[in-house]
Amino acid sequence: MTAPWPSVPLGDVLTERQEIPPPDALAKGEIRVVAKVGFDDGRIDLRTDSETKTGMILIRPGDLVVSGINAAKGAIAVYGGDNTEPIAATIHYTAYVPDSTRACVSYLWWLLRSRTFRDLLLEYVPGGIKTELRAKRLLPIPVPLPSVAEQRRIVARIEALAAKIEEVRNLRRQVAQEVESLSSAAAMAAFDNQSWPRATLEELVGRANLRNGKSVKATGQSFGIQCLRLSALRGGRIDSADVKPVPMAREEAEPFLVRAGDIFVVRGNGSKELVGRAAVVDKPADGVIFPDLFIRVPLDERRVLPRFFVAWWNSPQMRKTIQETAKTTSGIWKINQGHIASFSIPLPPLPEQRRVVAYLDDLRAKVDALKRLQAETAAELDAMLPSILDKAFKGEL
Repeated sequence: MTAPWPSVPLGDVLTERQEIPPPDALAKGEIRVVAKVGFDDGRIDLRTDSETKTGMILIRPGDLVVSGINAAKGAIAVYGGDNTEPIAATIHYTAYVPDSTRACVSYLWWLLRSRTFRDLLLEYVPGGIKTELRAKRLLPIPVPLPSVAEQRRIVARIEALAAKIEEVRNLRRQVAQEVESLSSAAAMAAFDNQSWPRATLEELVGRANLRNGKSVKATGQSFGIQCLRLSALRGGRIDSADVKPVPMAREEAEPFLVRAGDIFVVRGNGSKELVGRAAVVDKPADGVIFPDLFIRVPLDERRVLPRFFVAWWNSPQMRKTIQETAKTTSGIWKINQGHIASFSIPLPPLPEQRRVVAYLDDLRAKVDALKRLQAETAAELDAMLPSILDKAFKGEL
């Protein structure tokens, strides 16, 4: 049931601050400038410089700060009264002085970031949430306004529940980190057998048999040949459907065509975490080539199974070796054929390789199931605070 609170125009409890910062104070960096206001937490981030090509407004401690462009996304802040110096922002922000005898600024902050207020925007502002929210549009909007004492009670209740939600989020993050740590430790243990013989990749396949892919610029034209994108390699597998068309004749493409069972290693990537990762092609792909930043590794499956190789190559032990070897040029991390040819691989008997692969597959399935559950609970947590705010401003909290 909606509480019988009066509906009061925001202009009755908020006054636009119409001060501008002294230009010399801005130029000297004596007044810092707002870089952005966070959508989720309403935190004010300040720039490291004060240069600007647009008009500026002044913000004083205790002001409510509203982003005219992103207010509907939650970019609303309180410049806390514990600050001692004013700050500045571009004219795309507006600062408001709250009437503390009638309104608690924290109540207004929560209200203006709620679905209740977004619904009011759609109702009272021409263009709704897509319109830049200047004072002339914001201040006439009527909002539910109980007594100051009730406002404080509501704020205390919201903040207590929000703290509980954040506590659960932190626990979820800790669990996720612990699961990844345990999974990584288990993967390391799976390969920790000093009695297994080893061989370098060069000894197994010969460096001359390693092949880089083909660099072909995508033009939008297609002659029936497509090229794997770098994003096709993920989770130790190649998604043969993640492709782009390339202008290449079948004859030219033939040496680079992807086959089921092929193994690739990424030789270059903008992320150090991804360079050197290996993957296997599970499904056949007709007319698909692999790109220049992939290296094809032609294994002798009588000695090493493709999925065992990929599991070892992506293991914590090998990742450490690869990342220590990788070099960066212009922001791209790379390893080359010489590097990967020199890396050694454990070679247990094939039945033992199958056992290790099955164990790691089972482990990954359990971790993935936990991640799906985590994603579901994350969505539920994300929905809780908006629901709490809805109840709060209907007088149901």
